[in-house]
Amino acid sequence: MGQHLLLNDTEHRDLRVSVGHGAHLGDDVMGALTFPDEFRSVQAHYPIVFRREAAGGLVPLALFGLQEGCNLFLDGDRWDATYVPLSIQRQPFLIGIAGEQRLVHVDMDHPRVRQAGAEGAPLFDEQGGPTAHLERVRSVLLALHDGVDATPAFIEALQRLALLEAFFLDVRLDDGSLNRLAGFHTINEERLGALDGAALERLAGDGHLLPIYMVLASMSRFRDLIERTNRRRAAPR
Repeated sequence: MGQHLLLNDTEHRDLRVSVGHGAHLGDDVMGALTFPDEFRSVQAHYPIVFRREAAGGLVPLALFGLQEGCNLFLDGDRWDATYVPLSIQRQPFLIGIAGEQRLVHVDMDHPRVRQAGAEGAPLFDEQGGPTAHLERVRSVLLALHDGVDATPAFIEALQRLALLEAFFLDVRLDDGSLNRLAGFHTINEERLGALDGAALERLAGDGHLLPIYMVLASMSRFRDLIERTNRRRAAPR
């Protein structure tokens, strides 16, 4: 679960956070949460799929690999894409709600957190004010919070029109191994194409039609994941 504390300039004045990327910083993950307003940026690099959570609901994910614990865009300390989803950018911070306020929390158990004297980006200046890094974190958290809040309406629209379906992907790699990706949902393009004008007009009016097309466009990125997997497996160890 982690140790989530409300960030403040008294207890955390000297706290540092590691920036950049790396497996040791928690970036070696198969995918990350995304949201409809982010789909345009995400689809340029990653497939967008939907996964059913323990509570039963579906959430959209940007896929970075074909198996758990494998991020094919992580190359040492470099993320090999021009866009990194906000749910990765926000680490190790979270947003908490207190009445009308949205407050920044920090996961003290996250590998990016560093104590006083360690290398990393400071969160507060000498006067206790927020640094530029912390201000950027706040903007990322607010955008992520608003995007995630808007996601259930998008999912409900897809389910109302029966546009979501489970899928699996069988991949034979260059080394001859057969790999199956399963446990995800995608949008049924045939059902989308069969919708009448009224249904399409409602989707467009509610702001759902563009994200749907972004999901469909992102399916072409599976080819890149397969090629990256082949290159990684062929690389000398």
